[in-house]
Amino acid sequence: MTRREAKPRGPGLGLAGRLLVNIGLVILAGASTVLVTALLLAGPLFQYHLDNAGVVVDAQVLEHVTRAFEQAVLTALAVGILVAASTALGISWLISRRLAAPIEDAATTAGALADGRLDARLEDPRMGSELATLATSINQLAHRLEATESTRRQLTADLAHQLRTPIASLEATVEAIAEGVLPVDAQTVETLTDQSARLRRLIADLEVVSRAQERQLLLSTRPIPVAQLIDTAVAAIRDRYRAAEVTLTRSVVTGTPDLIVDPDRIGEVLTSLLDNALRHTPAGGAVTIRATASANPRGPGAIIELSDTGTGFRPEEADKIFQRFHKGPTSTGSGLGLTIARAIVDAHHGTLTATSGGPDQGAKFTITIPAPARPYLS
Repeated sequence: MTRREAKPRGPGLGLAGRLLVNIGLVILAGASTVLVTALLLAGPLFQYHLDNAGVVVDAQVLEHVTRAFEQAVLTALAVGILVAASTALGISWLISRRLAAPIEDAATTAGALADGRLDARLEDPRMGSELATLATSINQLAHRLEATESTRRQLTADLAHQLRTPIASLEATVEAIAEGVLPVDAQTVETLTDQSARLRRLIADLEVVSRAQERQLLLSTRPIPVAQLIDTAVAAIRDRYRAAEVTLTRSVVTGTPDLIVDPDRIGEVLTSLLDNALRHTPAGGAVTIRATASANPRGPGAIIELSDTGTGFRPEEADKIFQRFHKGPTSTGSGLGLTIARAIVDAHHGTLTATSGGPDQGAKFTITIPAPARPYLS
């Protein structure tokens, strides 16, 4: 069954008018109830009090007196109700306008956001926590939309820049082959294959980053010791360290808790960090990966630190190095490795940070991942 899209209604009473009409109906119902009750009870109660007082009045006189009493009561009630209703309607009109104004502002701001004016913001009307929460939520939505749009524009520009080189290389190679400048030999095929692989890796990395940052990364989590995660990553890259003459050491402090993570994804993070450290550490340098328990009083967790004696970076670039396509002067990667690593750690509700004392002073990457509140029993 298809769902019909709601259509905006034509001109009519606004929120303030509807509130005023509803309050008026309540006042009318109350006034009518009071008048009917007075008509039904005033005469009998008056007669009851006369009887209790022992007052004997002629029947004709009693009828006139009773009628006069009823008219006096009804007149007094009518005047009182009219004055009270007028006062109540006046106050209700002011309140209705006061309540409707922030709703109209919220609708105007939402409409501006829908029209693409992402700098629109809503002020707190200071009329209670509900409207304050509404204003905060709309402003947070606007901020997220603005940040997303900025990221989209930056990503489009960066992606165009990153794709330009391999595409230009492919076009130049194909053109040279077509003109007979390059022979179709093993070296030419290797060039085409390398550039195609570069494009394929770039697209795959972008997909991972997008999924992770949008919380759509599929994780297959299970309890696993931190030592096993580190040993697997170290074993996969140790030969490359040995060939580059860079010392790689690992240590896991006793008492480091097990984690509930996706081993493949966290292994990808550790491998990426180890590979990054290797690329920025010259021969004769050292890289250390160390795990320990978190001292966070909010809950248990594990900390994995990876330190190197490599080129390092300026302290003010600590967050910039995790941005998409950010690369060092000598980097040959896609500039997405650290971005993917942080996104994967974020998907595990952890943090990944980097520090450095400056150029040629090494760098340290710190992963913090929360552990389960209760240990798993095998």
